[in-house]
Amino acid sequence: MLEQTTEMNLLYDFYGSLLREKQRALLEMYYHEDWSLGEIAEHQGVSRQAVFEAIKRAQATLTQLEEKLGLVKKHLERQRIAEEVLARLEEVPEARLKVESLVKQMVDLD
Repeated sequence: MLEQTTEMNLLYDFYGSLLREKQRALLEMYYHEDWSLGEIAEHQGVSRQAVFEAIKRAQATLTQLEEKLGLVKKHLERQRIAEEVLARLEEVPEARLKVESLVKQMVDLD
């Protein structure tokens, strides 16, 4: 469950602004605020099943956006490459000092 939560939070970070307001609210309650389906249903005045289906649809939308755009995949690959660059620069500490802040800026662009 934790892996799915982490994945959905990452997808939400990249694509959440493309969801409808209600979808964003449901995902924020479920993933960010850790509300149960029952709590969300009571708050929204709908059934637990309606909340479950709406969250599943929002998850599917985020997944489809990632399949089409691949922003998260590219971000993770940039992070991996940056870590490898910094690891290789361990052998040359003075070079690492000069390059490390640039590598971090590059990764933080996302």
